[in-house]
Amino acid sequence: MLKQIALAASVLALAGCATATDAATGHEGHAGHDMQATPPATASAMAQIIGATGAQIGMAKLEQGPHGVLMEVTINAGGLTPGWHGLHLHEKADCSDVGTFTLSGGHHGKAEGTHGLLNPVGPEMGDLPNIWAAADGSAGLEAFSSLFELAPALEGDGIALVIHTSRDDHITQPIGGAGARVACGVIVEGGS
Repeated sequence: MLKQIALAASVLALAGCATATDAATGHEGHAGHDMQATPPATASAMAQIIGATGAQIGMAKLEQGPHGVLMEVTINAGGLTPGWHGLHLHEKADCSDVGTFTLSGGHHGKAEGTHGLLNPVGPEMGDLPNIWAAADGSAGLEAFSSLFELAPALEGDGIALVIHTSRDDHITQPIGGAGARVACGVIVEGGS
């Protein structure tokens, strides 16, 4: 009987143990995984991507997760020239100047000298991996970014997804040598 009481007391003592992080975050037993108790307000967003002629060439879907945003970009056949293209989030939800897309502004969260996923003083919030277009001009990309959250990005002027004519080298300032803007999509809340 004494052994059973001692065993029960030990189990209760261990069950009451939690780290300071567990107490602060409300999570137990997952060291190194500081999951948010509730996901950020904006759970999903989408963009219709238009090319240099103003025709829709693809779609983007974005979904907020507890540690960042999961993106799926799909470009239809004939949408891009074959090869690598820089892909960035830009600071304004405006693709109305079809062909140049300069009204989308600079990169989201830009700061002088910080562009590039490989930059030791970067990256900017709008930096994303390149997208590869096949011989028929179609492309598909699934990427994750922990550099921004949807809800704050969609406030104010919003954001746009911009595709450039060339590959981003992820370090050269200010845009990694990615060249002209060839496609743009205003990111809006919602979608599935």
